[in-house]
Amino acid sequence: RGPGHAMMLPVLTHHIRYHQCLKHLDDLIGYVFKERCLLQLAMTHPSHHLNFGMNPDHARNSLSNCGIRQPKYGDRKVHHMYMRKKGINTLINIMSRLGQDDPSPSSVHLYYLFPSLEEGGLATYRTAIVQNQHLAMLAKKLELDRFMLYAHGPDLCRESDLRHAMANCFEALIGAVYLEGGLEESKQLFGRLLFNGEDLREVWLNYPPHPLQVQEPQTDRQLIETSPVLQKLTDFEDTIGVMFTHCRLLARAFTLRTVGFNHLTLGHNQRMEFLGDSIMQLVATEYLFIHFPDHHEGHLTLLRSSLVNNRTQAKVAEELGMQEFAITNDKTKRPVALRTKTLADLLESFIAALYIDKDLEYVHTFMNVCFFPRLKEFILNQDWNDPKSQLQQCCLTLRTEGKEPDIPLYNYCSLHTTCSPAPPPHIQQAEMGAAMDALEKYNFPQMAHQKRFIERKYRQELKEMRRERDRQEKEGDEPEDSRK
Repeated sequence: RGPGHAMMLPVLTHHIRYHQCLKHLDDLIGYVFKERCLLQLAMTHPSHHLNFGMNPDHARNSLSNCGIRQPKYGDRKVHHMYMRKKGINTLINIMSRLGQDDPSPSSVHLYYLFPSLEEGGLATYRTAIVQNQHLAMLAKKLELDRFMLYAHGPDLCRESDLRHAMANCFEALIGAVYLEGGLEESKQLFGRLLFNGEDLREVWLNYPPHPLQVQEPQTDRQLIETSPVLQKLTDFEDTIGVMFTHCRLLARAFTLRTVGFNHLTLGHNQRMEFLGDSIMQLVATEYLFIHFPDHHEGHLTLLRSSLVNNRTQAKVAEELGMQEFAITNDKTKRPVALRTKTLADLLESFIAALYIDKDLEYVHTFMNVCFFPRLKEFILNQDWNDPKSQLQQCCLTLRTEGKEPDIPLYNYCSLHTTCSPAPPPHIQQAEMGAAMDALEKYNFPQMAHQKRFIERKYRQELKEMRRERDRQEKEGDEPEDSRK
């Protein structure tokens, strides 16, 4: 036992010295972490995860030279013919795990500070703030290169690689501050790093309210009596169980771009769409990070993409009946069939209005009810990937050793008809449809393996989900009078 314990001394000494150094980092960022392991995790580069010791290069070389080798006898094709690719198997295994039951600031500031700037200009400014080059400069300001844990090796020898790693480290630090200290602490830290002058920092942190809130500081619900548009929106408020203090914000969220300027909403919902998308990304990221601790960044991104995409957002908007409350320039007042993208924009704008009028807690509650329960269905149905990516993965698993894989090719053709003129579908939608058709028509071994894997792992959950789906379909087929 003595030699074994003695071998732990260098690691223990390094751990103690490092955490003593982190006290200086607390002074630099102006925030003291209560959970010190969270700060250490934010400062840890992926290369440090497999820490073999003071010089891991030698350990890797030894593993490579002395590790298990591939057999040299027989035909190499035979060894790889029935061997599943480890990467895709690991991905399927991780993405089949259900979540646990334990429970970006720049976009918000730009939205308030530039009330007349359209969505494209806001996106340009946001890109300039959060690009890696700028984040690496902020990381240098905090001297994060002195505290970042990374392994000795060729990975970070080049200056560009080191800057990229520092930018990632800075993002992780902001995320750690947000998880422990909340949104206000992360806003304060980001503001201190962005601006040296106190006056500029004050403008950034204390941004003005929304122009609609400036016109009626207390509330604008007194306008409901004289506005048919606002009167109709009270039905939507009853549906979701939320009463807006400034109901004109809700009207602005439902005003489509085709509507001209009016004094009721002071514009359309495109700017709100920009803010709502960022808010949804923030809330979904926090939820997935907490409830899926075994997932890596790529896995979490796949799950987030399945939640925050046009298809899911449009489905939620349709279930809430948002299309009935959309404000258009159609004078006939008839219901208008909205495209998937337009429905998704309505939902994002509504999220922005909910955040502006209430706070982030209301957005959390809304997504807990309308979005996050869908994750279980996405995982059981393996819907965390789009059809094009699924088809490409299936093709990659069919490649033979040493040869290039057969990647799907999409050919575009147009059909012209004079019988029923209609706008052509988007190329991206056509590609998705072609990929889905190929997955259904051809028996890909990888897809069959995924289905068998999920069936074995979640037999009871799948039965309950199918039973619930059949019940909903039966209710939908019943006449409206009988349901009443």
